[in-house]
Amino acid sequence: MKNYKLKINGNEYNVDINEVEGQEIKLNVNGTPYTVTVDQELKQQKKTVISTTSRTAPRVSAASTGDVQKSSPATAGTKVTTPLPGTILDVFVNVGDEVKAGQTVVLLEAMKMENNIEADVDGKISAVKVRKGDSVLEGDVLVVIS
Repeated sequence: MKNYKLKINGNEYNVDINEVEGQEIKLNVNGTPYTVTVDQELKQQKKTVISTTSRTAPRVSAASTGDVQKSSPATAGTKVTTPLPGTILDVFVNVGDEVKAGQTVVLLEAMKMENNIEADVDGKISAVKVRKGDSVLEGDVLVVIS
């Protein structure tokens, strides 16, 4: 069993994940049991949308799908990831832009502080995985540089 402490819209939740079978997750939120279904198995996607099958539970989304800029699926290249959970305040690059190591590519708000997320290497942006306003978790890919 895994235990998480989540803060969503200022509300704190203790989440215990009891069982994961394919697309169905059995969990407790603040001691209340829920069965939720994800739209795909967790290991096959970067984003998880949870819809409840009993009672109303908070919805959690790692990132929106809307107008995210992408090129072809980027499996090669350097992935710039977020070091901690937060909200994207601004994205300073587009697909095709040339960047230099140390250049700020994304502005992230985390723990009430603004954090510049910088490119690790010189290269060309091959994918932008987030947009302004998205919520991200630690380790989420923000942009890919090839």
